[in-house]
Amino acid sequence: MCRLLYVRAADTVDVRSHLKRFAVTARNSPEDQSHGWGCAWIESGDWAFYHNLKPVWEDDFDRFADSRIFLAHARSAYRNEGIEIENNMPFFDGNRVFIFNGELQGVRINEQGRIGAEKVFNFVKRFDRGDTLSTIRQGVRLLAKKTQYVRAMNFIIAEQGQAWISTAFSENPGYFQMHQKFSEGEHIISSAPYENESGWVPIENRTTRIID
Repeated sequence: MCRLLYVRAADTVDVRSHLKRFAVTARNSPEDQSHGWGCAWIESGDWAFYHNLKPVWEDDFDRFADSRIFLAHARSAYRNEGIEIENNMPFFDGNRVFIFNGELQGVRINEQGRIGAEKVFNFVKRFDRGDTLSTIRQGVRLLAKKTQYVRAMNFIIAEQGQAWISTAFSENPGYFQMHQKFSEGEHIISSAPYENESGWVPIENRTTRIID
């Protein structure tokens, strides 16, 4: 399953430093993360995006400048299918950025989307009545009811001024449990702690909340 990263800073995020460490966790993951990657950040007041079919650890990070918000996603394509640049996250709907990792088995919904993650994003947004936290909670609850088995369902939704996390898994917490760290004015959330770094704290299973 995919790897996720979210960083917000009071000042600016050292994007290249985080990407180098994120790339190590993706390269050393017990599951293949070689099906491309992508990231999103704020530039000149707007969301900017980058997607590449290279594995994240083979890319050049010098192109990226610092930003106060940064999200990244390394892809592990389900059954090695749909390896196309359009399927690489982050996804964007004109306002919100979305990154996902997990696997839902036996999902009984009729929803638009090229891949399962995009269908999850679109399904959750069905319940938007202006309160994003309530929207996510309702969407996740109903999606779980319509799924035979939630192996894992972890995602982050971000706007420029706010972000939300939802995490759930039914097995293998060593792989699927999200972690966070507060360090030097930065709030970091990752699907795996950076290697050889202390201070990471697991995020409790079945958490849905505002990040900061």
